[in-house]
Amino acid sequence: MKSGIIILGSSNSNGTTRKIASFIGARTDFPIIDLNTKIIGKFDYEFNNRDDDFLPLIRHIVESYQIIVFATLVYWYSMSGTMKIFFDRLSDCLKTEKETGRKLRGMEMAIVCCGCDQELKEGFYMPFIETAKYLGMTYLGSMYCMEENGLPVINEAEVEAFLKGVRG
Repeated sequence: MKSGIIILGSSNSNGTTRKIASFIGARTDFPIIDLNTKIIGKFDYEFNNRDDDFLPLIRHIVESYQIIVFATLVYWYSMSGTMKIFFDRLSDCLKTEKETGRKLRGMEMAIVCCGCDQELKEGFYMPFIETAKYLGMTYLGSMYCMEENGLPVINEAEVEAFLKGVRG
């Protein structure tokens, strides 16, 4: 099995998204990195934030793993702000960290997300899919879990289909 990492991007480190990330992590042995434990500044055209946690983190990811599973709660029909900042900082890998950016090429990406709606609104996955294409990554797929009373509603068939895609 390929090595992978789960990037948790939620404002609540112990919320529903963590629960589903832990659920997936337990079935894949992928460790979880909680972006709330990192200091990652917003993208800056002057690259004045080079000393925050983003560059060491992304270097570690591209050197150590083949699969990235992004885990985010659905905030206002989009990825969380925490996750969006991480995605914006991928621009560093196109400008000042090109060698690191090149190592993203050939990696694989998947998404797990949680929200309150019965079904996820159309277009949610587009930023992930298009980012994967742009960076030369393979998009493996996604899984949406509805949240009910602070817990993810788990559909075992969907989980197994998602895990099949991630495990290869």
